[in-house]
Amino acid sequence: MAEGDNLMVNVNQPLHMDSDPPLLETYKTLFANSKTSSNNHDHRLVMVEERHLPLIDLSRLSHNEAEKERCQKEIARAARQWGFFQVVNHGISMELLEMLREEQVRVFKQPFHHKCREDKFLNFSAGSYRWGTPTSYFLRQLWWSEAFHIPVNDISSTPMEPFATKVAILAQKLAEILAEKLGHKSSFFQESCLPGTCYLRLNRYPPCPIPSDIYGLMPHTDSDFLTILHQDQVGGLQLVKDGQWIAVKPNPEALVINIGDLFQAWSNDCYKSVKHCAVTHPTKERFSAAYFLCPSYETVIESCSMPSVYRKFSFREYRQKVQEDVQLYGYKVGLSRFLV
Repeated sequence: MAEGDNLMVNVNQPLHMDSDPPLLETYKTLFANSKTSSNNHDHRLVMVEERHLPLIDLSRLSHNEAEKERCQKEIARAARQWGFFQVVNHGISMELLEMLREEQVRVFKQPFHHKCREDKFLNFSAGSYRWGTPTSYFLRQLWWSEAFHIPVNDISSTPMEPFATKVAILAQKLAEILAEKLGHKSSFFQESCLPGTCYLRLNRYPPCPIPSDIYGLMPHTDSDFLTILHQDQVGGLQLVKDGQWIAVKPNPEALVINIGDLFQAWSNDCYKSVKHCAVTHPTKERFSAAYFLCPSYETVIESCSMPSVYRKFSFREYRQKVQEDVQLYGYKVGLSRFLV
């Protein structure tokens, strides 16, 4: 992402094939109206340091009690200090991850008009396919990506079902460990986060003509308990650590775990939901798949200790407030709306 990149794009020349969403054509007004400025500096216009996330070997959970305890403490420490970490020996084979990737490529290479009618051609729920950003008023609010945001229930009897089953087990295991490290042995996550409430999001980031000025996904935090991400080796995930943006170095054997807003609220700010984004690449497409551990809309989120930093709220209320803020301001405000 060089600082010298500019907005000299011929918006009259389509860049997409039949399978690609018409991002350039749809948002050509944003391109035409955007101006660059040498004083307009943010983390997107400069190279950021590439770093490894904390790496935790989950096979240690099957060792003796002392080693198991050390592993659990490392998980909790990473959730407190980073809000992100990577895990290996997580129970999902490389063969299964490769099968997921192949199915993901197959789905995204379907004709665009088929993806837009996902309920008819792909047997996904209507509205699961998304691309671009309908609420974009400025180029910096545009997401240069397409995605299927699929309820896990929709994945049964598809090639993605084995992955979804395994990753759901992993998510519950990590949530249980994080709760126990706060002194809470609870069935809350097992009872609240069910296949009908959790989601698998398949992401594709097409090559972008001006990668220094357009996000794949804008900076945001996740509105769930925790997220498990499998990304390819192109790279593009960035996050905030100690007030600075860093790039996450891809690890082909690891899954990336990050804490969501709901876990930050439930843990009373012990675990951190960290702002992150996806950046684009000028010549390479990028794929990732994310599992979101979400409760039902009726689930009430309240802090596990007192005095509470946040008031009680339902997941439905939280989602509604996020959507209202995005409509009004073009971005999510998040947990600060619910401070006591």
